[in-house]
Parts: sequence; C-alpha cells; structure tokens
Amino acid sequence: MANDLLLQDRVIFLTGGSTGIGRECAIAYAQEGANIVIVDIVGSGAEAVARELGSGHLGLQCDVSSGSAVEAVIARTLTTYGRLDAIHNNAGIASPSKSLDETTDQEWDAAFNTNLKSILHTTRYGLESLKQTHGCILNTSSLVGVIGQKAHAAYTATKGGMNALTKSMALDYAPYGIRVNAVCPAGTWTPMLRQWASEQGNPDQISRYLDEIHALGYCPQGDVIADACVFLLSEKARFITGHIMHISGGAELGYRR
Repeated sequence: MANDLLLQDRVIFLTGGSTGIGRECAIAYAQEGANIVIVDIVGSGAEAVARELGSGHLGLQCDVSSGSAVEAVIARTLTTYGRLDAIHNNAGIASPSKSLDETTDQEWDAAFNTNLKSILHTTRYGLESLKQTHGCILNTSSLVGVIGQKAHAAYTATKGGMNALTKSMALDYAPYGIRVNAVCPAGTWTPMLRQWASEQGNPDQISRYLDEIHALGYCPQGDVIADACVFLLSEKARFITGHIMHISGGAELGYRR
C-alpha cells in the first residue's frame, strides 16, 4: 500500500545517478514512492534512468565539480517540484590508482573536486530548502576512507575527508532538524570498481580477491547499498545523524588476507 512506502512523495536530489550504486539507489527510492532528480555528468544516462523509472522523475546533466552547474540544477529541481527533502551526494571518481608521490596535481584536483568539493556545492545551494523540510543529506563514502588502501592515495583521502565532513555537517545542521549521514561500502560491483580492477597489476585475480575480503564471502551488487540508503533517508532513521555506516560484509573485521 502507498501508505507503507518509506519515501512517499519525498523529493530526492541524487548525484552520479546514472550507473552503479547511484542507479540502484534511484530505483530503490522510486520503489519507495520518492520523486528523484537524477544528475550525472553524462546527461543522457541520467535522462535514461529517469525514463526507466517512469513519470515523476527528472534526469539532468551536471558536472558536480562546478558550483554554477549545481546551482542551476537545484534551481531546476525547486522550479519543478517546489521542495527538496534529501540530497544524496553519490557522484565520485576512483582514479588514479597510485601512491601519493605518483599522483599528479591534475589527478588530485579532479578527485577532490568531484568527490568532496561537490558536497560544498550541493549544500550551499540546497541547504535553505532542506531547512524548510527538515530534510537530510547522505554521502556515499567508502570503507577505504576508514581503513586506507594501498596505491589509492587521492581517493582514500577524499573519502576520509568525507567521513569527517559528514560528522561536522551533522553538528552544524542538527539545529535545523537536518540529519547528515554517510554510507561506506567495501567492494561493490559497479562500473567504477571494474575500472579500478582493470588498473591493478593482477586484474585476473581481482574478482576472487574482492569476494574473499568480505567476511560474508562475496562482493555484492549495488542493491545492498541502496537498501541501506533508503533506510537512512527514511523516518525509520529519524534519530540517526553523524553516522558513518559500514555496508561492508564485514570486510574490516580482522585479517582475512
């Protein structure tokens, strides 16, 4: 029944929503009754997901590293729906797979602008609307931002920064009734993970490795992340803020390899 839907009539602004975890979240949010604004640097991908979900959803092109671009799509969101209930900062890049000394300035800036500065942009232009709805913000982080990862310095730095930022935002915006949380997947099969795997020295062994690092014995698809995100954006999580939720299959527990 419609009354049982966890996100009924919520307007959710979702970045990086055309593929991977973002696409799975868009599907899950729509199934729970939300209207989703899917933004992606590949506009045709965002539009395709919006069409797939049916009426009531919007797909827009946006480079989230650009403040003016984010300002424009959030304005479009408010013009279309008249409100904003949640921002899910999901857009991200995983490259380069390098140690810090090997990372170029351009690679460092690209990682930080897409993965971290984008949160500045969406918050700057969406906060006033979230104050009106007592909405929430959700950030897609990574377990490697907690435990580190070899040969992935810029990416892990962005995710570690995101985790700290999530906690500070939770404190800053709690007086407005706005909750801020993050999810930390370990391995999750997405196009971005497959790109990372292809950059490794032993790509033929990566699939087995990714299965084995999870205590539950397998590397999941993005739907397991989406289910947790639905919960965190819903009233079921109404007293949860500043939380960095591991959705990791136990990958951080002990030494499995």
